[in-house]
Amino acid sequence: MVDPARARKMADRIKVIVAKRLERGIRDPRLGFVTITDVKVTGDLQHASVFYTVYGSDDERKDSAAALKAATGMMRSEVGKNITARLTPSIEFIADGIPENAALIDDLLREARERDTQVDEMARTAVYAGDEDPYVKPREYLEDDSDEDEVEDAPAHTGRHVAPTEPDAL
Repeated sequence: MVDPARARKMADRIKVIVAKRLERGIRDPRLGFVTITDVKVTGDLQHASVFYTVYGSDDERKDSAAALKAATGMMRSEVGKNITARLTPSIEFIADGIPENAALIDDLLREARERDTQVDEMARTAVYAGDEDPYVKPREYLEDDSDEDEVEDAPAHTGRHVAPTEPDAL
């Protein structure tokens, strides 16, 4: 197993080599506007996966994929000439799903914004199903009513002290 830093350096170098070769042009009319987004190299440096995106329609993406597949051998020989490794890694071109994922995320964010505005509108026009404040509050007494009721219901106090009686002894 190779040092991960060395594998990353090789991946970066392959990315630059492939991008420059595509910039100089390939004699294939099917190749569209291709952008190399990333390169991943296996731990043993034997295989490189080149991720790319194509600007354009679905037909242009399919044509560019076919052109890159046809140019894989030429790209591998170009990489072999420009890297300092004992073995040249095999190359595989993989269409990167970044634009499709970005479009999907944009659609989801737009839908979330629309739902938020609907909820805000519903909250503005909402009314309570029951009482506005459903919590029980302590009863509030009027001062003049509470004092009179207590005095009238209370037993009269005679002012005499009565001693408790002892039970009869047997």
